[in-house]
Amino acid sequence: MITHIALFKLKDGVERNSPSVIEAEKFAREVGRHVPELLTWRVGWNVVDRDVSYDFAVIGVLPDLLALEKYQTNEFHRDAVERWRSISDWVVADLNDA
Repeated sequence: MITHIALFKLKDGVERNSPSVIEAEKFAREVGRHVPELLTWRVGWNVVDRDVSYDFAVIGVLPDLLALEKYQTNEFHRDAVERWRSISDWVVADLNDA
């Protein structure tokens, strides 16, 4: 099993209630419905503000590295990523849960 984690930090001047952020969140929430390789999919806003905190997170579980590869090239997922690109910076980790 692979646990895929992406953490997003909104760029300076970008507010959570801006239309571009609302659209990016909407797409992020829908990724789990559009990527058949995902076994589970969670998304959400950070609820505790700290200096090291990120604003938004997605966590997906996939059966293996091949499924992760398909997830990364999935058209809907790529569309969702494009929406986050202009409004945030992010980091990603993929954990092997073997």
